[in-house]
Amino acid sequence: MTTTDAPAAAPARWLAVTSVAAGTFTLVTSEMLPVGLLTEIAASLGVSDGTAGLMMTAPGLVAAASAPVLAFTTRRLDRRIMLLALMALLAAGNLMGALAPNYPVMLAARVLTGVSIGGFWAIAAGLGPRLVPERAVGRATSVILSGVAVASVLGVPAATFVSSFAGWRTAFAAMGAGALVLLALLAATLPPLPGTDSRGALSGAFSGPLRLVLVLTVLIVAGHFAAYTYVRPFMEQVTHAGPMLVGVALLLYGAAGVAGNFAAGARAARNPAAVLITLVALMVAGMAALPLIGLPLAVLVVWGLGYGGVGVTLQLWIMRAGGGELGTALFVGAFNVSIALGALAGGRVADGVSVTAVMWLGAALTALAAVLIAVRGSRAQQPAVTPAGEHA
Repeated sequence: MTTTDAPAAAPARWLAVTSVAAGTFTLVTSEMLPVGLLTEIAASLGVSDGTAGLMMTAPGLVAAASAPVLAFTTRRLDRRIMLLALMALLAAGNLMGALAPNYPVMLAARVLTGVSIGGFWAIAAGLGPRLVPERAVGRATSVILSGVAVASVLGVPAATFVSSFAGWRTAFAAMGAGALVLLALLAATLPPLPGTDSRGALSGAFSGPLRLVLVLTVLIVAGHFAAYTYVRPFMEQVTHAGPMLVGVALLLYGAAGVAGNFAAGARAARNPAAVLITLVALMVAGMAALPLIGLPLAVLVVWGLGYGGVGVTLQLWIMRAGGGELGTALFVGAFNVSIALGALAGGRVADGVSVTAVMWLGAALTALAAVLIAVRGSRAQQPAVTPAGEHA
C-alpha cells in the first residue's frame, strides 16, 4: 500500500510525517542524552566516567534487540497504537532518569528508553509509503529519517546547553515532557495504520549487500561512539576546556553534522559507497587530529561533517539492497548495538588507559570500515531488482 489506509488531505498527511520525524528526533536525542552530561551524572551518582558510559551501552543493547523483535512479533498490530505506546514508554524512561536517586535506578530507566528507541525507529522508518501518495514517498521518508540524523548531531549540544544552566536532571525532565507533548501530537495526527504479515520479507532481509551494510554500520558507529561518548572528559582533562567552550564546540559539531547530512543525502542515492568512504575519511581525520593537535573547535567540525552524513547514506544503501521493513529493523538493531559496544569499549579504554587512547580506538575502528568499503563497496551497491524486473 502506498497511501494511508484512511485517505486524508495532503496537509494532514504531511503533518503526520512531520510528527513522526519529531518523534524520531526525540527518541534518538534521548538515547544520546548522557554523552554531553556524562561528567555531571557520574559525579552526582558516585560512579566513574567509564561506568557512567553504561548509560549509553544499556539502551543501545536493548534497542538493538527490540527493533527486529518488535517489528516481527507485532507486525499484525496497528502501527499507530504501537507508536503511541512506545512514545509513552520513552516519557516514562526520561522522567524516571530525571528522578533517579542512584545509578541502578538510572540504568533501569535507560532500559525503558532502549525498548522505546528500538521499536519506534524500526516502525517509523517504513511509514512513508503509508502516509503519503506514491510520488511523495521518497521525500516523506527523507523527512522521517531526518529526525534521526538531526538528533544525532544536535541532541547532545542541546542537552549540554540545558545542563550548563539548570543541571542534568532538568535535561532529562525536559526530554520527558517533550515526549508527552509528542504523544499527544502523534495521537492527533496519525491515521489508523493496520498491521500486515511481513513474514515473506524475512529471506530478503539477509541478502549479501545488506550484510555488508550491517558490518559497515557496526564498525563506523562503534568507532564513532567509542570516541564521541568521551569527548567531554577529553576536552576537560586534555585541552582543559571549560563548560562554555565544551558547549560551543558541540554546537559547532552539530551544525557541521546537519550540513554533512544534507550534503551526503543529495549524493548517496547515486553512489553510496563513494559517499560513505569520504565521510569515513573525515571521521578518521577528526578523531586522529584531536589528540595530536588539540584544537577541539576545528577538529570537531571535520568530525561532524563526516558523521552527520553516515546515517542517511547507510539508510539509502539499505534501500538499494532491497532489505524491506525487516532489513530496516536489522539496520536499526545493528546501529544501536554498535552505539552500545562503542560506548562500552570506550569506557574500558578510558578507565584502563586514558581518554586520549579512546580517540585512537575510534579512529582505528572507523578506518577498518574505509578499507572494507574500498575492497567490497562497489560490488555490493547495485540496486536490488524485484521479480518483475523493477528496481526495489
